[in-house]
Amino acid sequence: MNILKDILYKVSITAVIGDTGMAINAIHFDSRHIVENDVFVAIKGHVVDGHDYIELALDNGAKTIVCETLPVNLKFGVTYVEVACASKALAFMAANYYGVPSENLKLVGVTGTNGKTTVATLLYQLFKKAGFKVGLLSTVKIMVNDVEHKATHTTPDSIAINKYLRAMSDEGVAFCFMEVSSHGIHQDRIEGLHFKGGIFTNLSHDHLDYHKTFAEYRDVKKRFFDKLPKDAFALVNVDDKNGAIMLQNTKAKHYTYALKSYADYKAQILENQFGGLLLKVNNNEVWTRLVGHFNAYNVLAIYATAELLGLEQIEILRLISVLESVSGRFQYFISEKKITAIVDYAHTPDALQNVLETINSIRTKNESLITVVGCGGDRDKTKRPKMGHIASVLSTQVIFTSDNPRSEVPETIIEAIEQGVEPQNFKKTLSIVDRRQAIRTACQLAQPHDIILIAGKGHETYQEIKGERFDFDDYAIVQETLKQLGK
Repeated sequence: MNILKDILYKVSITAVIGDTGMAINAIHFDSRHIVENDVFVAIKGHVVDGHDYIELALDNGAKTIVCETLPVNLKFGVTYVEVACASKALAFMAANYYGVPSENLKLVGVTGTNGKTTVATLLYQLFKKAGFKVGLLSTVKIMVNDVEHKATHTTPDSIAINKYLRAMSDEGVAFCFMEVSSHGIHQDRIEGLHFKGGIFTNLSHDHLDYHKTFAEYRDVKKRFFDKLPKDAFALVNVDDKNGAIMLQNTKAKHYTYALKSYADYKAQILENQFGGLLLKVNNNEVWTRLVGHFNAYNVLAIYATAELLGLEQIEILRLISVLESVSGRFQYFISEKKITAIVDYAHTPDALQNVLETINSIRTKNESLITVVGCGGDRDKTKRPKMGHIASVLSTQVIFTSDNPRSEVPETIIEAIEQGVEPQNFKKTLSIVDRRQAIRTACQLAQPHDIILIAGKGHETYQEIKGERFDFDDYAIVQETLKQLGK
């Protein structure tokens, strides 16, 4: 039984009107889910203000209202809790409601623009292979040891996070690896969680539709490290100048990794090919199936984290050599006619450049590199011409197409991408709004030994157009198309 005063532990309360000794059923921030004896937390969101739905929550049976501004008319028999910040209150209440499950396992958060999913997922894989019960909270999926749940956000809401952590704790999970997005930090979804460690991968142009400036985006990421406790570790990539910034105010123990700079954990690329990477990690050689310069950083972060969490060096190197690539992250196959098709989630300028440079460093230049790329609608518009510029400079041929246009007109998005193409590269580009047709055209253009990169959606198995989601899987479509064309 959950008592209201117990779940309000650590919440910054301004005023209380009513009884806090009552038993409560559940906590919700969506009034539509409220039933008898529930707590409704009114959150001022990016688009919707929960305060506008207090009456509806009461009509549905809420007996406690947690809000930043008390309603003018207070209802008899209802407890009103006025708080300084409702989103923070929700996070602490969710943790308390589920018995603060993050204290029962070693929770490690991974943040940065690129690499979060790969690092978190491969750590989950590695620790599973090492014989532990492990949890994963990622963009692609949520794993409670062996049980998979569908992910809807990079960082779920604080109620969902604690619900899954509770399930992990009940299952005897020892370690959980979690993607920590800038939205999740900014919206206080990780408040009240006890982290054993934090990993910073890198920072580049993304989410400026939400954060407005790069400095704000960086500082939101930094907040995660600022709040790590002194018994945790902070592991950062110091080849990215923002790595040192993440460490400035953290109480956690500092550790660094790099390919180019002096660091606690160092790696050197000895071989880089489509079959994988041969790396020297802290003077030990290791082969991994992961491909590319950017994955050398991911492997190094995984190696360092595993060691900081107590695994033996030799065991870590053995496990790294058997890790499998993450869905939609440089996922590739070679067709019957020796055409290499690569599907990657690269949806930021930096990620697209990394993938294209990796392909160019491996290919012999006797074959063509055909890139299919778009940009998401209702998101940061400033990156569109940058994506167009990078794709047109680093590819033999580029097809600009739709990604998830959402509420925007796809042609308008493509026009913005095209603005980044310099005159000498115009002849390299085509624009085909229909993504399926764009992929088909790339397959038709490809000759034996050519390379097709389909960027932007990666693991996603849908396309979002005008508020509707349609089945769409880049990997399945390119496989099927090359087969149909007899290539």
